[in-house]
Amino acid sequence: MSAVDVAGLTRAPHDPVREGPGRRLAWALADGWTVALRDLQHWRRQPGQLAVGLLFPVLMVVMFGYVLGGGMAVPGGGDYLDFLMPGMFALTMVFGLESTLTAVATDAQRGVTDRFRSLPMARSGVVLGRAIADMLASTLGLGVMLVCGLVVGWRAHGTLGETIAAVALLLWLRFAFLWVGIHLGLVSRDPGLVMAVQILVWPFAFLSNAFVPASTMPAWMGAVAEVNPMAATVAATRQLFGNPGAHADGWLAEHALAVAVAWPTVLTVVFVALSVHRWQRLER
Repeated sequence: MSAVDVAGLTRAPHDPVREGPGRRLAWALADGWTVALRDLQHWRRQPGQLAVGLLFPVLMVVMFGYVLGGGMAVPGGGDYLDFLMPGMFALTMVFGLESTLTAVATDAQRGVTDRFRSLPMARSGVVLGRAIADMLASTLGLGVMLVCGLVVGWRAHGTLGETIAAVALLLWLRFAFLWVGIHLGLVSRDPGLVMAVQILVWPFAFLSNAFVPASTMPAWMGAVAEVNPMAATVAATRQLFGNPGAHADGWLAEHALAVAVAWPTVLTVVFVALSVHRWQRLER
């Protein structure tokens, strides 16, 4: 059998029909990593785009922490920057949805997706590769934000285990939303949809406890904010980091950790299934 070249990497093709489940899983992971390497090569070729994506959340910290932060009061006392940073960490994870959607839709529009479908590779390999690449980028972005937080004076006051758990919850939220982005990109096959998503992401982000406590909002709005998937992660990470606002009143504060795990789990299960199903049904 002839070799297959994907993103400059050559290996022998496989026959998924004749292979067992374990072997197919191994090939899916190998194909996913190959596609992820192809996506990561774009970083080297477009460093400016990567830098903008990493530094934009830092700019938001400056805007909200220093320009608007002087007029903010944290219920129960405490520094507003300490209150803000867990919200900014979660917001950075949610904003990754736009880059995922754009990349998937651009590949579909340019015919790259159809080229992958013509190769003897695992059908789940392409979406899996996108997930791997985006999670690596998001981990780097979260690392930049953590360093930014330390520079402006934010500190994690919990134990090392609690800090690691908080970081894991943030990445779990990102993992869920990247599958939302993959599905939307496959459905639309139009990078222009990112504009509509950007319009919707901002209200979604603000209608949460990221910038102000939900208790300061009108009752109906506060109730909506509490069921926002991002709000649960913000509340849980504030508790784990030991930051102001961690002991707010309400149902969300009492069940933050459980909800912060449950919401991304539901989103992941639903949108992984939808993404793989949509990928399999794309017209050749």
